[in-house]
Parts: sequence; structure tokens; C-alpha cells
Amino acid sequence: MENSAQRRLESIARHLLLPHVPTRNLRRNPLSAAEPSPVIIGGMVLDIHAMPYAHPSPGTTTPGKVQYVSGGVARNVAECISKLGSKPFMISIVGQDMAGDLLLRYWKSAGLSTEGILQLPGATTPVVSNVFDCSGELAAAVASVEAVETYLNPEWICRFQHNICTAPVLMVDANLSPQSLQISCQVAAGSGIPVWFEPVSVTKSTRIASVIDYITCASPNENELVAMANALLPQKEFEFIRSEATKGVSHSVEYLFQMLKPSIYFLLQKGIKLLLVTLGSDGVFLCCREGLSFMKDHLKRTTTGFTGQLHELLKEACPIEQCISSIETGQKSFRSCAFHFPALPASVVSLTGAGDCLVGGILASVSSGLDVMQSVAVGIAVAKAAVEAKTNVPTKFCSTNVADDAKRILSAARPLWLE
Repeated sequence: MENSAQRRLESIARHLLLPHVPTRNLRRNPLSAAEPSPVIIGGMVLDIHAMPYAHPSPGTTTPGKVQYVSGGVARNVAECISKLGSKPFMISIVGQDMAGDLLLRYWKSAGLSTEGILQLPGATTPVVSNVFDCSGELAAAVASVEAVETYLNPEWICRFQHNICTAPVLMVDANLSPQSLQISCQVAAGSGIPVWFEPVSVTKSTRIASVIDYITCASPNENELVAMANALLPQKEFEFIRSEATKGVSHSVEYLFQMLKPSIYFLLQKGIKLLLVTLGSDGVFLCCREGLSFMKDHLKRTTTGFTGQLHELLKEACPIEQCISSIETGQKSFRSCAFHFPALPASVVSLTGAGDCLVGGILASVSSGLDVMQSVAVGIAVAKAAVEAKTNVPTKFCSTNVADDAKRILSAARPLWLE
């Protein structure tokens, strides 16, 4: 059966219109992880960060600081996972140019496998130029990531079918072409591997339409959530306009949830089992279908390293999880639920890597055996560390600080909807 499935996937890849990939790029790397690890498929990007010292004026240059930073949604998520003690397997594309060499050199220095990263002559490594305002918020950006759509194709992805089929979880980012998204998800679904969809942007989030039947989890912000829901309908039915007047007031979380609930409920009904809706400084909504136990078959508890320390530090640190467990086994059961997790105050340096580190923290935690509630709290704690760092992913994380922040988050989390 497995050989038959593999032949079918290879046939699909051959019949798609694919750019030629030189066979000399098929290489084995001694750094490849021997044991199953999260597989991340998507973009590796060189970010150019421009931070002005004063408010920029149109038509002239502004004094400031310009940095080259390793970036890309999928790459950031994978690096974050590695900093939390796991060894992710990255499937991506870079060119044979300065940016590609820089990204690969950093990846190798971190002790991570480059086996799944295609370095292709003639391709231009994805680059994003970001301009920030004085508070660290993104003011403008220009992205050149065509290589991901053009060369990170089904043929290349199918070569790592074994890694995908033995992973605890697969994450795909929406920089992938629709064909590559489909083949990635089909490979994972064939082995019952959960698939996490990272929308990347409002425009690219609509690519979920072709793979909705395979998606287990997704992590949109408010606008991406609505765009994803509308992409599954023949005409636009959902909308969301965040009122400035509701920010910072006591009812803002409830207001946001009520505004977003139709889109959330629709996507859960379409088959997604977990939606993590990011709200910036307002925290996140964790929304689940089939309760909170659907990932248990894929969890393998880790007792060593960074995540092993988190296990020990977070023991019995989830009162909501215990409460929900008693509801599921006691008075009644529920099919859908939603919780609000607050963000923690932070000294903001840069916000570009926060969302990616949120996802990376959750995936690393879930893959090592922490439950969903604990994993979300760890993700938020990791995101806090990211906004306080100059790079997209902090150089290192302190397990005690992450655990302490996660406990604070868990103690402040609360249910919004049980059905």
C-alpha cells in the first residue's frame, strides 16, 4: 500500500508543470535528524531591516540602522523550534547567490540539516525589505519571494516523503504554490500526520481553499481569518473591521470574539480542528473542534533538553485544562470551544518575528508532548521574548523565564465559548 501511494504521488508530481530540478542537488547530509522531527515547508528569506532614528520624511533619506536578518515565515518557525531543543526538517529553496549562501551558512552553523534545502543556480534567493517606524512597528515592506512559488515544487517536496510521513506534525506556509501545498498536505494526510497552515498574509491566506480538507490547525490573524473563510465561499459573506474605539477598553476581547466568531465557527465546521487567531497585543484566541485531545495520538513526551525542562516546570500548571477535562468526562461534553490567552507586557524592539515564534513555540511544545493549552502558553511566552530581540528569533531562550511567563499566561486564560 505504501509503495502504491508513493508511485501515485510521484505520478502527480511528474504530470504537473514543473521547472527542471538538477539531480545533482539530491544530496544526503550527515546533519539530517535520525529521529522523527517536525517538518517545515516554505520560504527562507533574507530580511533587510531599516530602523529610522526619527520619523521618515518623504523624498529624502532618514538616518537610521540597516541590518541583514535571516527570515521567512517557515524559516523563522523552524529556527525557533530548534532553539527550543527540537531538530526540525526544513524543505525550502535558495539561490546560488550572496543571500542564499548567508542563509545556508547560518543554518549549518546551527547544526541543522540542509538536506531538504535546494540551492539552485539561476534562482534568486527570496528577499524582503522591511521599513519600520520608530516604535518598531512595520511601516512598509517589499517582498521578492517568487523563487518559493517557482522552484519549491511538488517534485522536490516528494523526495522527502519519508520525513513528512514520520513527522509528529507538518507545517506549510502559504508562500507555496497551490500545487505544492496540495502535494505536501496529501503526503501528510496519507499517513495521518497533522498539518498546520500558516497563512503568511491576507492575500496568500486564501490558498487554503485548495487544501482545506487536509488542514488540522491554522494560525491566522483577524484579517487572514476572515479572508480564509471568504475563500471557501462563492461570494464574500464575512467581514471584520476593527474599531479603534474598542482597543484598550475592558470589553474589547469580547467584542473581538463576537465579531470573529462567525468566521471561526465556519472554518471549524469546514474541518479545521484548531484555530489560533492572533490578536497582537490583545493575545490570542484558541478555538478547537472535538475538544482539546485530538493531538494526543501524535504526542511523544520529551523528558530531556529544553522541552523536558518545560515539562517539569509546567507540571500541574494548567487549571483550565483540568477544568475542561472534568467537563468532558463529567457533567457534559462539548464539540467546540474557544479560549482567550492574554499577551504579556514587553519592551518592544521588533515585531517581525513574534508571530512566527508563537507558532514555533507551540509546535515544539506539542511535538514534545505538552498539552495544547500549555503549548499555546509557551508559544506566547516565546513570542514575548521575540519582540524584545533585534533578530527575528532570539539567540537563545531561558527555560525558567519561558515557563514562568507561560504560567502567568495560563493563570489569566479563560474560556469564551463551550458548545
